[in-house]
Amino acid sequence: MMPTRRFTLMIAGGALAASAGRGLAQPSTEDQRKAERAIGDPNAKVTVMEFFSLTCSHCAAFAKGTMPEIERDLIAPGKVRYVFRDFPLDQVALTGAMVARSLPPAHYVPFVNALLANQDRWAFARGINNTEEIWKLAALAGMSRATFDQAISDNDLKTWILQQQQTDQDRWKIDSTPSFVINGQKYAGEMSFDAFKKLIPST
Repeated sequence: MMPTRRFTLMIAGGALAASAGRGLAQPSTEDQRKAERAIGDPNAKVTVMEFFSLTCSHCAAFAKGTMPEIERDLIAPGKVRYVFRDFPLDQVALTGAMVARSLPPAHYVPFVNALLANQDRWAFARGINNTEEIWKLAALAGMSRATFDQAISDNDLKTWILQQQQTDQDRWKIDSTPSFVINGQKYAGEMSFDAFKKLIPST
């Protein structure tokens, strides 16, 4: 089970540093980079897939406002297995996704949360170098500069992420983020916990 997705702007740096300190972030292997990223009981009766973009403000709002309750009330009790599906809407989000997948799998969720919590700083601020801002957070997660540079220039990983995105788009008709597939049924849009919970069978 991967760490939970609970992460806020105020603790972003500390949590990433702590994550790195528990075991320095050795680069993810090729197989690990392309492995599924999920939290929750693998045997849960309900599987949720979230299709998200790191530069989507609605995804960031969902992560901050709704996801903590999903973790507490649905994932922690074993009711839901939650799968994260990269669905980058632009090159900046794609770069972030490539870096996230180049970290050890256990660092993926904290790093994604750090990016979502800090969108205004690395994605939307004027006059910044987006890649260098992503690097600052990757460094907090324990990634070396050499690994970072390799990650952002890895055409094989880039192609794989885009191919997965196209496959998901074709299969599930994903046309916006966040979108969710819950036990095979697609839903779209940022929503409250109460609205989300109504979509979960037997809750």
